[in-house]
Amino acid sequence: MEHAITTALSQAGIAVVVSNPRRVRDFAKALGKLAKTDRIDAQVLARYGEAVQPDVRALASEAAKALQELVRRRQPLVEMVSAERNRRSIARSERAKAQIDRHIEWLKEEVKSLDAQIQTHLNQSQQCQRQQVVLQSVLGVGVVTSRTLIALLPELGQLTRQQIAALVGVAPMNCDSGKMRGKHFVMDGSSAVRSVLYMAALVATQFNLVIQAFYHRLLTQGKPKTLALVACMRKLLVMINAVLKHNQS
Repeated sequence: MEHAITTALSQAGIAVVVSNPRRVRDFAKALGKLAKTDRIDAQVLARYGEAVQPDVRALASEAAKALQELVRRRQPLVEMVSAERNRRSIARSERAKAQIDRHIEWLKEEVKSLDAQIQTHLNQSQQCQRQQVVLQSVLGVGVVTSRTLIALLPELGQLTRQQIAALVGVAPMNCDSGKMRGKHFVMDGSSAVRSVLYMAALVATQFNLVIQAFYHRLLTQGKPKTLALVACMRKLLVMINAVLKHNQS
């Protein structure tokens, strides 16, 4: 439904913004609009647009949307392979193990097929091919990460370091009040992008000298490993954003 509406509005020459529904709902609660009907939703959306004035960005083309669907479809299949391997490790009967093995092989073939389709889509665009080369020149960024970033983060290379970190959901948010200093946290953003960025950051802490030094410095300062890795994700993302921006300018 969302796709049909945004496409129709865009074709009619009307500017469209797809906002985070949680932010809109929080805005409604702030207005005291606890009930939820189509009429109330329409009123809240109108006031949200007027008050917040979110940035209007061009909608993805049909080719870009097709690529995004393939990339998003790949992730749950990979997760299913991991889940099935865990099930096999605790399976007792040989029959159950054989069934799980067959399912794993089928899933792996589906992932391989999706990889081929994704690359075919990317090969149809010279810009995407150039972006792949640039992204994979950053140590820690592999094929899966570069494909995911190109498909799901088209804003990469076009925003500031603060904007791209906030968009992905790796920008630290303060939770302070008066003299109280709470823990920083991250929120919103794309979980699919953060997932591949997490794996890329893990690799980067081993092979990317800049990220590696940054990671060990945080650990030396007493930062927990999880927090240090999130910081590395943000630093790697900012690095990727700068490299892509430089090559597009």
